[in-house]
Amino acid sequence: MSAMEERIRRINELYHKSQAEGLTEEERREQAQLRKEYISNIRANLVGQLASIDVRNPDGTIENLGEKYGQRHADRPE
Repeated sequence: MSAMEERIRRINELYHKSQAEGLTEEERREQAQLRKEYISNIRANLVGQLASIDVRNPDGTIENLGEKYGQRHADRPE
């Protein structure tokens, strides 16, 4: 099982426990950290995908979506 799959498994495990019996403060912190890492990974993957897509505009110019959208929020805090 990959590290990402292990994180997803743990996120789901904590979610189900929270619904059934609640989480300790430590488990809530772990869940929040795991979710933050997961979302960060998803964003990085999306930026990577956008970087490989070029679009031809009506005026004939070619625009890379990674440059257009991927870098715009790079400085935004998570």
